[in-house]
Amino acid sequence: MLTRVRSEPQRAKEHACQASLELKRAMRDVANEFLCPTFSTEQDWKLHLRSGIHREDASLTMAAFGERGGLNLGCHNSSVDLSAAVVKRAAIQQDAVFHSNPERRRVARSRKRPLWVMKFGGTSVGNASCIGRAVEIIRAATRDSNIVVVVSAMSGVTDRLIEAAVLSEAGDRQQVAIILEELSNQHEAVAGALIPSPAERSHISCKMQEVFREGDHLCQGTMLLRELTQRARDTISSLGERLSAPLVAAALVDRGVASEAIDATELVVTDSFLGAPEPLMEVTRERCEARLRPLLDKGIVPVVTGYIGATSEGVLTTLGRGGSDYSATILGAVLDANQIIIWTDVDGILTADPRFVSGACTIPEISYREAAELAHFGAKVLHPKTLGPLMQSDIPVWIRSTFAPERSGTKITPSGSPNGGGVKALTAISDVALITVGGPGIVGVRDVLGRTFMTTGAARADVLLVSQSSSQNDICFVVPSAVAKRTIEALRREFAQDLAHHNVEHITLNQSAAVVAVVGEKMQGTPGIVGRIFGALGLENINIIAIAQGSSACNIAFLVAKKDVQAALVTTHREFQLAS
Repeated sequence: MLTRVRSEPQRAKEHACQASLELKRAMRDVANEFLCPTFSTEQDWKLHLRSGIHREDASLTMAAFGERGGLNLGCHNSSVDLSAAVVKRAAIQQDAVFHSNPERRRVARSRKRPLWVMKFGGTSVGNASCIGRAVEIIRAATRDSNIVVVVSAMSGVTDRLIEAAVLSEAGDRQQVAIILEELSNQHEAVAGALIPSPAERSHISCKMQEVFREGDHLCQGTMLLRELTQRARDTISSLGERLSAPLVAAALVDRGVASEAIDATELVVTDSFLGAPEPLMEVTRERCEARLRPLLDKGIVPVVTGYIGATSEGVLTTLGRGGSDYSATILGAVLDANQIIIWTDVDGILTADPRFVSGACTIPEISYREAAELAHFGAKVLHPKTLGPLMQSDIPVWIRSTFAPERSGTKITPSGSPNGGGVKALTAISDVALITVGGPGIVGVRDVLGRTFMTTGAARADVLLVSQSSSQNDICFVVPSAVAKRTIEALRREFAQDLAHHNVEHITLNQSAAVVAVVGEKMQGTPGIVGRIFGALGLENINIIAIAQGSSACNIAFLVAKKDVQAALVTTHREFQLAS
């Protein structure tokens, strides 16, 4: 038998490789200790998190260990290659542990780049200059965070589209054509100002013309039928968001930010009640994770159309006027965003409407409940349903001005300012109707309250205020003017027999009143607030038609004549010194 004689360099190389293998085993043990420890209790897990040891630290530790151990001794694997391989195997095992526990999954997500949802309203994307300003805000935010953008239609566009839809029902072909042409020219001009590349501008122009052709087709169909269905109205009114999203995405790309326009019909799933649908959050969560998360992981900014969604069958639905705020909080909730910023044309939530009260000022911090009450009673800065998706979360919402981005605006949090209770803000809503169900015979009518509000609910009417006389002879409540007609018709059908027998003498509608709401946490525990309100109003000879205080102790709402709204706001604002 021949024995192969090994040279000194060969023996040295074999020794080096053997040393490398031994070091590799040692590093694997280190990786398992650093990256995949076994936790017998939740306390052990929390102590591990607080220790600050995580994958990146372990990777650097092992790489340094490899250098000190002399890994790079002529073998195929380098120290960096080896540590990366160990980290990858350890990460796979650790991911399995994380996936099994929602709380651990949230902790893992918190270690990634923060996720912000930014919504830009109509005035914030109202023209090329405004869109340029919004793009700069987004671009600055992408340096430190992943961003999902939600956009409204350009200012005034939705109103013009609804006007075109109504004119289509009336058969006014010429005026409809004029409106669509003007809107097309408006968007083409913005594209020309924002997108210097002829090829990209042509691409966006083709997309926009497809949207306008769809709108024209729907208007033509409405003219033929002489009937504007809710489905057609929703689709026509949604065209503005479908036009603005590609413009914003293209402007971002032109400024070096990877972006993609996405139609919210791919993401937000609602029930099938056209005109006032409710989102189906779990299905929406699944769709957003599947469609948006891969883009975010690649550093791409999705620009999503606000205001719209779709049923599970794909029928387009709208979330109500101003519904882009609602879209933003729906997406923020299902994506577990770190914060939501609503960019608008005012510097946060004010103590009152500055059109009525000259001394109104910005509120630095407010609670979910306070903000929801203000939105419910007509504060224009928020859609009434905006905070609904967030009630079970702790996601802060900021209201900030696109035109003064250096200002912090208003922060909305679950508990609000720690400074205590008292009156914080006033709001009023004039576009309402007072419905009264009454008569002496009503006391003997079976289940009047239940029947009244069941019928009102079936008509999909939001009740803003309820008041009942102590004699039970009258029930009055306030609904938005837009649903007043169908609500009162439904009530008259429900009580038809009682009206015929004069048990219920009247069901009336009063559209000359307005609601004023005084909002603040823990007002119920602050003595004298109600007395101060009505005392101040009495001195100004302002008559109160009805009053209601919610069980939440967060608002006091009362009804006055529309002509007295501004005087009521100014008087109450002055009484509680909200300007200071």
